[in-house]
Amino acid sequence: MIKINRIVKYLILADIAFWTGWGLVTPVFAIFVVDRIQGGTALTVGIATAIYWVLRSLLVFPIGVMLDDYKGERDDYLFLVAGSFIASLVPFGFIFAHYAWHIYVLQFFYGLGLAMSLAGWRSIFTRNIDSTRAATEWSLDDASLSMGTGLAGLVSGILVTKLGYDASFAIAGSLGL
Repeated sequence: MIKINRIVKYLILADIAFWTGWGLVTPVFAIFVVDRIQGGTALTVGIATAIYWVLRSLLVFPIGVMLDDYKGERDDYLFLVAGSFIASLVPFGFIFAHYAWHIYVLQFFYGLGLAMSLAGWRSIFTRNIDSTRAATEWSLDDASLSMGTGLAGLVSGILVTKLGYDASFAIAGSLGL
């Protein structure tokens, strides 16, 4: 057993829950858009994906700079929690989405939430890892969340086939929260 700082352990557990939730969304997202969104096409999926990634990439750096301007972890923690909360509401929004613009707005909030959350999460994690075991702790986080996300991909296919998109999205949002 590896002894891990309590804060790092909780961050990893939160990461597993959050990304396992999104592992229930990501594999079926494109099919959902084409199946259930009025006028949903591959282009709709491409635009939605671009909104998320471009917004996240544009915001994460300035948010990180802003968080570094304040001493302590309180601001990092607040951004981590607020951003995770915002991003966790997005799968619930998919349940009620009917038009492409709904998906675009939800992807906007997903990008905003993740930019906030990741800037705070990474700051806290980096400050609290054991500097002599940094690679071990970062690898543990990556392996854990990758395993959760990977298994959730299988589960999402089963859930959507048996219970529909809404069940998968509701569980994803609940895990994130």
